[in-house]
Amino acid sequence: MVYWKNAENNLEMCREKSMKYSIYKLEFQTGVHFGKGMLNDSACTFRADTLFSALYIEACKAGMEKEFYQSVVSGQLLFSDAFPYVNDQYMIPKPMLYIESDRKGDSVLKKKFKKLNFFPVEQLGAYMSGTMELDENPMDHFGFFVQKTVAAVRRDEETLPYQVGTYHYNKGNGLYIIVGYCSDTNIQITEELLNSVSLGGIGGKKSSGLGKFILKKGKENKCLLERLQKSGRYSMLLSAALPTEDEMPMALEGASYLLEKRSGFVASDTYAEEFRRKKDLYIFASGSCFENRFSGGVYDVSEGGCHPVYRYAIPLFMGV
Repeated sequence: MVYWKNAENNLEMCREKSMKYSIYKLEFQTGVHFGKGMLNDSACTFRADTLFSALYIEACKAGMEKEFYQSVVSGQLLFSDAFPYVNDQYMIPKPMLYIESDRKGDSVLKKKFKKLNFFPVEQLGAYMSGTMELDENPMDHFGFFVQKTVAAVRRDEETLPYQVGTYHYNKGNGLYIIVGYCSDTNIQITEELLNSVSLGGIGGKKSSGLGKFILKKGKENKCLLERLQKSGRYSMLLSAALPTEDEMPMALEGASYLLEKRSGFVASDTYAEEFRRKKDLYIFASGSCFENRFSGGVYDVSEGGCHPVYRYAIPLFMGV
């Protein structure tokens, strides 16, 4: 069920007033565990729906959930996925478009570009024109993966070892998010909630101390801001998103995309007596490119529990 209904007009009104954007850097003080489907693995980035869930939980604790939720579903607040920053460079996902390179016979270069997932936003123009230089992958020294064996101690039962995958960022590197907002009140609420999330951590295994970060306001990036405000033939997703049923046929016209399954457990003590899984939802991954923009929605992925469980799937687009 879609909980964001008829919000497109509200979003257009906000854009007419010029939606503003802020960048926030997440400087992690610990390792992180971002789910890839297996406990012994971890991604180095996370999706916008993970961010929304963390913010919503903090909003519930502060009694601000209705205000926060309405700001999101009315199109007054937008969130990107969390992307890498390497020192002072903001990375963006590689667009899912076929690009004709000016060195198309170079097999070594082809292999390098195939392994490329992120690159600095300043190089987007060169990438789209097929003239981008790639001496080395900018993510080669981003961080490192660790697999640790821990023990599950259960009462009157044998201790069971299991492995947990964590990712650690090298000094000067971390993740950043983009927040689109219409009013100062919107961004003040978001900053307050982000600070609360930073103390408890984000991602999995927070009870083990993972996912804690220092929140810092990122420097404004002219190239990134221009791309966020630009429209062209293609628009690239900077947040994993899903069109509504009515929007789907139009969104698929001329689109180049990757579908990704989002699942997981409900993080609520009042939802059910035992841990319950959320309904699976297939969404378009960031980097997917569309000729026609769509509004998306916030979906209820609860199944048999005592209250709704929201999955954020609203797009933040960049013109490419």
